[in-house]
Amino acid sequence: MRVLVTGMGGELGTRVAQLLEERDDVTEIAGCDFVPPRRRLRRAEFRRIDPRRRERLRDFVLDFAPTHVAHFGVYEPASRLSPDDASARTELATVTALSAAARTGRLEYVVVRSGLEVYGPRQNRASIPDESVPPAPRSPYGSSLLRVETVAAGLGRRHGVAIGALRYAPVVGSHVPSPLGRLLRLPVVPVSATNDPPFSLVHPEDACRAMVAALVHGHDGPLNIVGPGAASPWQAVRLGGRIPLPVIGPLWGAASRSAELLGAAIAPHVVELLRSGRTGAGEAAAVLGLGTLRSTQEVLTDLYEWAEVVPLAAAQASAA
Repeated sequence: MRVLVTGMGGELGTRVAQLLEERDDVTEIAGCDFVPPRRRLRRAEFRRIDPRRRERLRDFVLDFAPTHVAHFGVYEPASRLSPDDASARTELATVTALSAAARTGRLEYVVVRSGLEVYGPRQNRASIPDESVPPAPRSPYGSSLLRVETVAAGLGRRHGVAIGALRYAPVVGSHVPSPLGRLLRLPVVPVSATNDPPFSLVHPEDACRAMVAALVHGHDGPLNIVGPGAASPWQAVRLGGRIPLPVIGPLWGAASRSAELLGAAIAPHVVELLRSGRTGAGEAAAVLGLGTLRSTQEVLTDLYEWAEVVPLAAAQASAA
């Protein structure tokens, strides 16, 4: 296997590269992103390429000629980029990298990052959708994810390549730049005043293990990746010892602006989760041989147990 990892500079892409390095059946690994990896890689080759530099990205992929692609070049709004930049880079990375990989004639399998956001809010779909439920996104991020799946599926049909789409529950962890995770760690967290819908999460390590397992098994089609159990916004806030701030419909815009001033921008798909929930059903653990995934409650506990940031000057003053 010659594996291309797009989005290798992110926490998930870097960790996937590390897991691939441990496998004897993966002979070569190459990756790209507009930021460098923050962990040590032993044998993976990394190129710092902004997806907006389409010719450079295309030439890199053509030169590497992958047999397999793990497409993490999918950027969540308000995570590392503004919503507009995230959408633009996602579109460019998907079309350019996957098209170039197919042109080499060596491509055998592609798995793309997607998310439960493609199903849309609960009132428009089954309360706990499985992979048979038709996507109906309402948020810009959900539409962007569905576009990634559509581009990949079209490429698969044209070139006879199997395509997997991992529809992740929100990936939240202590070192993952998640807008939902940052919001839940604020001292005061906006929650719906009229509803307390359930949502599920997935642990970053489980998300990465699922990507590697999909590459190995060659799973064709969408697959929900969801940790067991669920929580609600009010439950999550109480678990973290935060203060809930009830918000009604017209005031969500003001709540979003206030949270952004505190360092946790709220993208529309996060508001959708707080107001309508986000859960999913599936047999990913059995299909991919992953064993037991960490539960939503465990993911939240890990998020809140992450050490608080203490300014150096304050720490020194305390010690004195």
